[in-house]
Amino acid sequence: MSAFRGTFTVCVTPFDPEGRLDLKALAAYVDWQIAEGIHGLIPLGSTGEFLSLSPEETTAVVETVVNTARKRVPVLIGTGHEDTREVVRRSREAERLGADGVMIIPPFYCTPSEDELYHHYKTAADAIGIPVMVYNNPAVTNVDLVPRIVARLATIEGCQYIKESSLEVTRVRDIIRLCGDRMTVFGGVLGFESFVEGAEGWVAVASNVAPKPMARLFELVADEGKVFEARDLYLRWLPVIEAVFGPLFVSGTKSLMNHMGFPAGLPRPPRLPLAAAQDSEMAKLVAQFGLRFPS
Repeated sequence: MSAFRGTFTVCVTPFDPEGRLDLKALAAYVDWQIAEGIHGLIPLGSTGEFLSLSPEETTAVVETVVNTARKRVPVLIGTGHEDTREVVRRSREAERLGADGVMIIPPFYCTPSEDELYHHYKTAADAIGIPVMVYNNPAVTNVDLVPRIVARLATIEGCQYIKESSLEVTRVRDIIRLCGDRMTVFGGVLGFESFVEGAEGWVAVASNVAPKPMARLFELVADEGKVFEARDLYLRWLPVIEAVFGPLFVSGTKSLMNHMGFPAGLPRPPRLPLAAAQDSEMAKLVAQFGLRFPS
C-alpha cells in the first residue's frame, strides 16, 4: 500500500445497550466512513477506548475493521500498552490479521527515559514488517516526544509516521526540518493548522461524525493549495471539532453519533455518559449541521 496521507478517523468502538461489543454496527460504520471519502481508519486508539476492552474484544475489533475495509483505505491499529512485550504481541497480531500499520502511544505510567522510549519503539518496530505511527500526546501520557526525540526515533527502521498531539503546531515544522522524509507528520488535534505547517495527514476525532468535510479539509490544503477556502470550511465546522475536543472525546463523540442515528452506545466506566444538559447541546449540533447516519 502507498504512503499514508490524508484524514484518518480514530474510530469509536460501538457497544450495544447491554455494553457488549457491537460488531455489526462497527462494520456498518466502516463502510459508511469509506463511502464518505475518509482516507484511513485507526481503531483502538484513545477514542476507541482501547484500555477498556479485553484481549478478545480487541482482536474482534481488528478483524472486523480490516475485513470490512478490504484494503479500500489503510487501517492502522492502536497497539499501545505499558508493557513492551504486550505492544509486540498486539502489533504482531494486527499484522497477522491484515492491518496496514500500527499506532503506538508511549508507555503512559512508568515515565520512561529517552533511552527506554527508543528501546520500546525499536523493539516493536523490529518485531513487525508494517509501519509504526508514533503517537505523541503528553497531556495523557506524561511523556513528551519533543522534536529532538522524534528525530532519534526516526532512525528506527519502520518508525515512519507520527501523530503529533501536543497542541504546539510549530512542532510539525520542526519535526519535518529535523527528520526530512524519514518521518511523516500527522496532526493529532489541530488538523488545519498542521496542514499549513506541512503535515501530510490528520488523525481526527471529529471525522467520526463528519468524515466528508474533514477529509475535504485536507484535500483543499494539501492537494489543491486552496488554503483560504479550507480555512472557511474549517471555521464552519469548528463547533463540531471543538465539541469532541478534550475530555469529551469519547462521551461527546458517542453522544453526537447516537443523536445521528448510529448506535454507538455509551462509554465504558470510568467514563460516564454526558449529563443531560451536555447531551442536549450535542443534539442541537446534530440538528444544526444536519448530521445523520444512513439507515
